[in-house]
Amino acid sequence: MIKKRSSGMLAHITSLPSPFGIGDIGPSSYAFIDFLVDCEQSYWQFLPTGPTNGVFDNSPYMSTSAFAGTPLLISPELLLQDGLISQSDLNNKPVFSQYSTEYGEVLRYKDTLLHKAFKQFEPDTCSEYATFVETATWLDEYATFMTLKELCGDTGWFDWPEEFATRKPESLQSILTKHIEKINYFRFEQFEFFRQWRLLRQYASKQHISLIGDLPIYVSYDSVDVWAHQSIFSLDRTTLRPMKVSGVPPDYFSKTGQRWGNPLYDWHNCDASVQNELLNWWSARLSNLFDLVDMTRIDHFRGFVSYWAIPEENDTAIEGEWEKGPGADFFEKIYKKLGKLNIVAEDLGIITPEVEELRDKLGFPGMKVLQFAFDGNRDNSFLPCNYQSPQCIVYTGTHDNDTTVGWYLSEKMDDNNRSLIKKMANRSLHDQNNIHHDLIYLAQSSIAMLCIFPLQDVLGFGSDCKMNSPGVPEGNWRWRCAKEFLTPDVANYMKNSTSIFGRGRPLKEVQPPG
Repeated sequence: MIKKRSSGMLAHITSLPSPFGIGDIGPSSYAFIDFLVDCEQSYWQFLPTGPTNGVFDNSPYMSTSAFAGTPLLISPELLLQDGLISQSDLNNKPVFSQYSTEYGEVLRYKDTLLHKAFKQFEPDTCSEYATFVETATWLDEYATFMTLKELCGDTGWFDWPEEFATRKPESLQSILTKHIEKINYFRFEQFEFFRQWRLLRQYASKQHISLIGDLPIYVSYDSVDVWAHQSIFSLDRTTLRPMKVSGVPPDYFSKTGQRWGNPLYDWHNCDASVQNELLNWWSARLSNLFDLVDMTRIDHFRGFVSYWAIPEENDTAIEGEWEKGPGADFFEKIYKKLGKLNIVAEDLGIITPEVEELRDKLGFPGMKVLQFAFDGNRDNSFLPCNYQSPQCIVYTGTHDNDTTVGWYLSEKMDDNNRSLIKKMANRSLHDQNNIHHDLIYLAQSSIAMLCIFPLQDVLGFGSDCKMNSPGVPEGNWRWRCAKEFLTPDVANYMKNSTSIFGRGRPLKEVQPPG
């Protein structure tokens, strides 16, 4: 439950300004937190932070691990501060774009830095490292998986030699024995990510900024999670291929639906040991995430009620069918293990009364997206005047939407839609400027307890700055914001807008004299 009217921004960490071709969890994130404070914001939401390894167009929703952090977000400046690399390593970097992440160049640069840092690292003198290796129960599986991927030419685990794909114990032990140096490198890489993240979270907490993460309901087929827990996924036990895969039917974003291709969970397996492993895996996944964030959005929440199952051999999502999800019973079991969790339900798309019932029973805030509100239907549930409960989060758009400026100027809109928006914001239709301010105004003035604005909408950027185009396989996840755009004028506008509608930050604690 969200207890106070407040406001925040959505900006993936990769999009932040930095000299190294990609935002990271060092000074670039600290500076953005300071910018949020100047804007009178209280929340920072970002996309999943797992490793993408250059596949699926570097989509953060197709990670090789549900537990690990991507080394692309490790800060070179913090490595320098710890004496693990030299100043010359930072000076001799490629010339990176300020406006787009060039993943190939960034990956090569960061990989070189991390291997240099690994050679300087002295694990025997670092008690924090020993504790991390001991307590991160997922770490050895991840390090072994990444080592095997490297040894097998970066192919998917399902194409590895049978003894590795089927996890023969003696074969895995031989990898641990022969390639301990590689395994230790991946352990070190994750230690650095989580060490830097712990410092970032401490800074965010000190500045009264709450972090909102993002948990994809599914994991990538070529992931350590599927490889290490094959029994909890719906796989053909002979071929190791998924029998059906994830996606959604035709909708607003795509006439043929979206075929995501993730393997589905074996929710309906009657074997008690499989069900216990599935519950333990999910519990560990959520526990790990809540060590990093204060709240998380569960992407495709409706999949817990019913999910679209597509035959694996189909190229599109058209011929899938709905299958029953685990429902409230699943979360009740999770709560017995972990207690109540601050979860936001991504309840967009084809939403049924059963999905709304589960969301409300669990007390999860849902999402209201203003770009979905203006279709001419005055009963549209995304219109601010129709919100039934303050326990929701209103967005101008999400990472899957066009920017507000791009959306407003697109051919999908007509003058009737534009007129309705302007009237609701009490603006003249003839005033075509600052549409992003109009939607921010509508969101801030609503009864929703929390507003979240994509950074692109705060800045009034056009379609060339959108983060993702669903159904388009290439060219996504690259947008970056140059430092020059995060100006005092922008901060003052957001501060004033936020304060007017009672969404300001908590007052700083006053220390008693003496």
